[in-house]
Amino acid sequence: MGVQSSIDSNNKELTIKIDGRFDFSAHQEFRDAYESISSEVNVYVVDLGNTSYLDSSALGMLLLLRDHAGGDDANIKIVKCNSDVKKILTISNFEQLFTIQ
Repeated sequence: MGVQSSIDSNNKELTIKIDGRFDFSAHQEFRDAYESISSEVNVYVVDLGNTSYLDSSALGMLLLLRDHAGGDDANIKIVKCNSDVKKILTISNFEQLFTIQ
């Protein structure tokens, strides 16, 4: 399990990639991935392409990111979800809070 982050050349888009299980064990790594970045970022991309599982603590971490990014004004995309992960996000009504691709 790992969390990697990268920022585009314009310092406007931050991509956070989660590999393996997205659960409480990733909490500090996930927070560090966005809290240490300048406030110039206005687009956040959470890449779940290599995420095999997420639990309720992961949902909570996504909500913390949303608050950090501006709440209702946040521009957060959750991308590359496998069918199991997408199902959890859908059941949790996260498509109303995030752009899920």
